[in-house]
Amino acid sequence: MNVAIIPARGGSKRIPRKNIKHFHGKPIIAYAIENAVSSGLFDEIFVSTDDQEIADIAVSFGAKVPTLRSKKNADDFASTSDVLLEVIEYYKGNNTPISFACCIYPTSPLISENDLRSAHSIFNSGKFDTLMSSVEFSFPIQRAFNLTESNQIELIQPEHIHSRSQDLRSSFHDAGAFYFINVKSFLTNRTLWDGEIGAYVMPESKVQDIDSLEDWKIAEIKFSNL
Repeated sequence: MNVAIIPARGGSKRIPRKNIKHFHGKPIIAYAIENAVSSGLFDEIFVSTDDQEIADIAVSFGAKVPTLRSKKNADDFASTSDVLLEVIEYYKGNNTPISFACCIYPTSPLISENDLRSAHSIFNSGKFDTLMSSVEFSFPIQRAFNLTESNQIELIQPEHIHSRSQDLRSSFHDAGAFYFINVKSFLTNRTLWDGEIGAYVMPESKVQDIDSLEDWKIAEIKFSNL
C-alpha cells in the first residue's frame, strides 16, 4: 500500500478556514488531492483532519477520511510527524502495511503531478529515508545579518562581505510542499529530519508559504503565471 497523506486541520488562525478557502475557483486542498490522484503513485489519498467540513470536501474530490484526527493531534502543538505517525498506525491497526508514504501539504497548489512523479523517481532509488521538496535561497545566506536592539547590523559571516555572490555556495531550504518517506525508517526515527535526507529542488515560481493574506495573493499570481 502506497499512501498520500494530506494533513489539514480546521483550526487555522491567520487565514481562517485556510485549507478549504477557494483558490482560483475551488478549495485549495483540492489541488493536493487531484495532483496525488493524477500522479498515479498512490493506492489511497488519506486526508487527516479534525474537521467534518474539510473531510466532506476532501471526499468529494477523491480522498478518503475513514476517521477524524485525534484531539491530541489537532491543536497548535502537534507536529507533522505526530500526524503522520497517527495515520500510519491507523493502517497498521487495519492490517494494511504501508510501503511508502508522501505527505502533501494542502496549501501547495503550485506543484503538479509531474513534480510528484519526478520526486518519487529520485526517492525510489532507495538512497533516502526522506525526500523533501526544496528551493534555493534567492539571496546568498552568507550575507545574512542580525539586528541589535538599536537596529544596528551584525553580520553573521563577516568574512564574506566582499565575496562575489557568484562565488558563494548555493544554499537551499525546505519548500514546505511535500515529503516522500520510507515508512520503516520513519517508524524507527519518528521524525522527518533523521537518517538520509534527499532534496527535490523546485524553482521559486512553484514555492510559496501561505501564512497571510498577502502570501495568498502572491500564490494566486504565481499560479496564474504557471
